Amino acid sequence: MSDPRSSNDIWLKHLAAHLKKEKYDCAVVRNYTGAANRFLQYLDRNRVAVESAQSADVESYLTALRFGRKYRKPHRRVSNGLRKLHRSAIHMLLRLVHGRWPLLPPPKDEHESLHNEIVRGYDTWMSDLRGLAAETRYDCCAEADRFLKWLRESAGTLAAVTVADIDAYMQSRGASVRRTSRKGIATRLRSFLRHLHLARIIERDLSTAVIGPTLYAYEGIPSALRAEDVQQVLKVTRRDRSAIGRRDYAILMLLSTYGLRAGEITSLRLEDIDWKRSRLHVRHSKTGAHSTLPLLSEPGEAILDYLRGGRPETGLREVFIRSRAPYRAFARGSSLYTPIRRRLAMAAVTPTGKKGPHAFRHARAVTLLRSRVPLKLIGDVLGHRSTRSTGAYLKLATEDLRSVALEIPAEVRT
Repeated sequence: MSDPRSSNDIWLKHLAAHLKKEKYDCAVVRNYTGAANRFLQYLDRNRVAVESAQSADVESYLTALRFGRKYRKPHRRVSNGLRKLHRSAIHMLLRLVHGRWPLLPPPKDEHESLHNEIVRGYDTWMSDLRGLAAETRYDCCAEADRFLKWLRESAGTLAAVTVADIDAYMQSRGASVRRTSRKGIATRLRSFLRHLHLARIIERDLSTAVIGPTLYAYEGIPSALRAEDVQQVLKVTRRDRSAIGRRDYAILMLLSTYGLRAGEITSLRLEDIDWKRSRLHVRHSKTGAHSTLPLLSEPGEAILDYLRGGRPETGLREVFIRSRAPYRAFARGSSLYTPIRRRLAMAAVTPTGKKGPHAFRHARAVTLLRSRVPLKLIGDVLGHRSTRSTGAYLKLATEDLRSVALEIPAEVRT
């Protein structure tokens, strides 16, 4: 029988090596390995191997840590901080041991196993046959998972699903959301039901039975920042010469200059920047198309400044990296919402509509419209497939529409 202490020493060395590789501070390495060591000792006392540790073991340890003799109520604030540190360290240790954490619970029964298999098949269908983006597939799979759970809780089955079931689900889902959200729910549910029919899981194609609200083309007005607001945000952000400030300024320059989508910025790689030819290669996250844009001096200098003085040392090829260890690329475009909102707040700019990266995209579209750039060219810059997508921004150029308004005849005015 192997000595648990030698096994624990091996895992602690793995943890320390992992933390150093990910560029964690020396104090973090010391604190995390110390917390992990205490957890391993706790497992030894309870005769639990770390390879067999479950979430319940972690929670019982953290409870004992919080209410132990050393951490009583007078030190509750310190206790909560220590509990958070220990939780982070233990989760990192267990990710090394198991490959991921928390572990996915095994299916409770045959129905749940079939449920998971159907959702995985749906994801594969969307990826291989329809070529949908990862974020779109994630949202659709979440809706499919929600529908299957609702159906089971309602004592229904896929084999006997009816139009009444679909209506009841839509009513339960759309009771407290806006029309645009209900439209999205209906669209995702139609897609899932269409897949179920094509995969012969259900006999009828019930996708046509999903009733969602009608949204008319261009019924809403896109929100955009004013040109002076954009300049104010850039001015305030440029003053921040920290690593985060350099990164955020480069991101804002790409947003304001090219009107890129957030996902196109987070997926930008070092090889996408052709410094010799002053070109920027963009993979459009929504359409899957590729564009080559001229690398203008101001965004180019902002990116170069970030690469030289703000980007962490890492082997990752993505241009923009998280500012704290573990150094990772942004997971998705939505990860930019927090830093962009923070920069808007620092500049005391409060948009009336969208408060994220898309507001800069809309602002760029308006600037191009007012410069009398043709819609087709604006669509090419923004990565639109058709001029209909670009046409929505025409409503934002209200001042230009006023300038071409017809004079009211004198007899009408009198």
